[in-house]
Amino acid sequence: MALMNKLGFLGGGRMAEALINGVLSAKRYRPGDIHVADPDRERLDHLKTRYGVQVSAVNHEVIGLSDVVVLAVKPQVMVDALRGIRDVLTKQPVISIAAGITISQMRDVCGPAARIIRAMPNTPAMVGEGITALAIGPNVEEEAVDCAGEIFRSVGRVVTIQEPLMDAVTGLSGSGPAYVFLMIEAMADGGVKVGLPRETASLLAAQTVLGAARMVLETGQHPARLKDQVASPGGTTIAGLHRLEQGGVRAVLIDAIETATKRSQELGG
Repeated sequence: MALMNKLGFLGGGRMAEALINGVLSAKRYRPGDIHVADPDRERLDHLKTRYGVQVSAVNHEVIGLSDVVVLAVKPQVMVDALRGIRDVLTKQPVISIAAGITISQMRDVCGPAARIIRAMPNTPAMVGEGITALAIGPNVEEEAVDCAGEIFRSVGRVVTIQEPLMDAVTGLSGSGPAYVFLMIEAMADGGVKVGLPRETASLLAAQTVLGAARMVLETGQHPARLKDQVASPGGTTIAGLHRLEQGGVRAVLIDAIETATKRSQELGG
């Protein structure tokens, strides 16, 4: 099998742009080796001007020029997009980032020989701090798995899971940034309520969340242990934690992830 030196995208939206920026910054691909198809001419012009990639309004052209194809179209148009390219999708492994569309559903359209990897990145990929879960379909060569890993590691971290867990990933890390944005907003509002200027409160809240997350990742300690290190006996932190527990924050977050997971299952059904 030829080296996967030509990367194609069907769809040129924000996540596709994040991946393009990531692989170019990592020097995994050169601009001339990346081909993007999208019906929005303005979007194509933006990608070509900013990144120097090759663009087309025709999906078939991108497929023919690519060694690996990223399907970055919306879930509701995925089946139609696959039907439009299945006759020219002969040798290329396919990476889908569409939520809720299973590997089995895609193989039903493309045929049993299709080699499909399903990916669930999240929006922090746009700033190089994403987390992507990969589920590997049948007959996918190790080279294609390695290529997918390189693409998504260019915008953050990567884990590999069994596909039945992908809805849970969607509910946790896929939807999770919105939960964190809500928490940052609420923390900043709390700072404003007790007298801080809005801009200062927002900065303090956002950097606190960023720093806490890095401590979890870099120390490898359980979050409960790190929490206990902040909470001195009779101090301010334990008083605040007590109020959070009274408000049911822990249970609500668990419920939010469970609800989002169930919704992902419904969308894929």
